[in-house]
Amino acid sequence: MRTSEFDSSSEEDDVGQDELTPFHISWLPLSSVECSQHLGISALPGCKYKDIRRCLQRDVGELQNQGVQDVFVFCTRGELNKYRVPTLLEAYRLRGFTVHHTPFPDGTAPELEQCCQILDELQTSLDRNRRTLIHCYGGLGRSALIASCLLLLLSSSMTPSKAIEILREHRGGGAIQTVKQYNFLHDFRERYAAYRDGVSTERSVSR
Repeated sequence: MRTSEFDSSSEEDDVGQDELTPFHISWLPLSSVECSQHLGISALPGCKYKDIRRCLQRDVGELQNQGVQDVFVFCTRGELNKYRVPTLLEAYRLRGFTVHHTPFPDGTAPELEQCCQILDELQTSLDRNRRTLIHCYGGLGRSALIASCLLLLLSSSMTPSKAIEILREHRGGGAIQTVKQYNFLHDFRERYAAYRDGVSTERSVSR
């Protein structure tokens, strides 16, 4: 007998609805960088870890209710197992979401090439007016870092400090959590430009 796509032995705890940890989506307006879209940021849906008790089916339903179409997931497969949502990506796909799984470890920053890939896909989703959400485990470190890089990419007048301020207004004071993430953000624009120049040079030579 086939188990439900949401059955991560998930609801075995029989947690009452009033005992569930609230699931909140922050919708970051991109109007400050001349984009009419909003970018959703959240913690990990369905997470069951320590004192966190969420219901995967309910949380994914909330994403649907808020019109989400594209989901970017930065958690590793190991994390999804650890936080007891091993079927999360499959659950998203079964509900009709377009899933972008580009994991990198908690507390770190992505490799520059991976970051550029994420940002390219994010911009494509937003340019197509797709309702887009990004999340990691807490929606504070990795997700806030990627969102901040997006702000820097979309506006030449945006500064790293202002980007962090905006993210902390929407996600709380814990956004951008580690020195590594802070340094990555402050070096991002220069490294991004050098990377793009390198890619353009390689393409010219290959022709």
